[in-house]
Amino acid sequence: MGKKQDVISEIFKICQERKNFEFDNDLVRTISKKIGFGNPFDATKLDNTRRFPEILTEKDYFIIHLGNGRHKFIKEISKGFHKFENIEPDNIFDWKYRQSILNEFDTSESNILSVGFNQRIIHDFLYDDIVANPKMYGSRRTKTSLNFSIGKEKIKTYNLQMEIDLTTEYNGIVTVFEGKNNFPENFAVYQIYFPFLFYFNLKNSNKLNINNINCCYLLREKKKEGSTIKIYQYTFENPLDMTSIKLIKNAQYNLIKR
Repeated sequence: MGKKQDVISEIFKICQERKNFEFDNDLVRTISKKIGFGNPFDATKLDNTRRFPEILTEKDYFIIHLGNGRHKFIKEISKGFHKFENIEPDNIFDWKYRQSILNEFDTSESNILSVGFNQRIIHDFLYDDIVANPKMYGSRRTKTSLNFSIGKEKIKTYNLQMEIDLTTEYNGIVTVFEGKNNFPENFAVYQIYFPFLFYFNLKNSNKLNINNINCCYLLREKKKEGSTIKIYQYTFENPLDMTSIKLIKNAQYNLIKR
């Protein structure tokens, strides 16, 4: 177990002892310094369960961010983490393309999503039309306050810092993207739910004339020749409940150089 997991384990034990599962960044910094973990701002970021310390897996808890430097352990990992669905053979495609000099240059989330957009994979997957002309908006960070449920538990966040890797808009349909450079088994639902709820609130308050909102998770794995891209489209059947995540469709694109 690494130092990051050691930090989270000790914080969890402290919360258990005091019977209060909320904690703040002051405690994270204190424990990080004690254990010798040099990046306390990264300590609470667990984007798939493979990174979980053993105690969280055993006790069945995950972390949700509350904003203003506050966090909370929430019971039932299955409410906060979603397993990527299998992709059926009929949804696996060979995608011929001419490789740009920058396609395989780096493995950043920005590059992964740019490849999906520039090679018209996103166009094909979302709109069934490679000549569609959606608007693309790059990575952004913003702060917002959100009220929602995780099952029966009510959550209120204040000045929550949220990162959106990519946003597209086409005919009033807004899609928010999360990108990753590997094929993890599952993901933290809040990564796509917070941006979804952010735009849902803007739509509900008539601040933006949005027809529909959905989310995409795009994964890439580099191969000796080209890459494999998996893409999953989700929505939330109850926009105010994070556990109501539902797959709309998924597909795999095997990039083959011409």
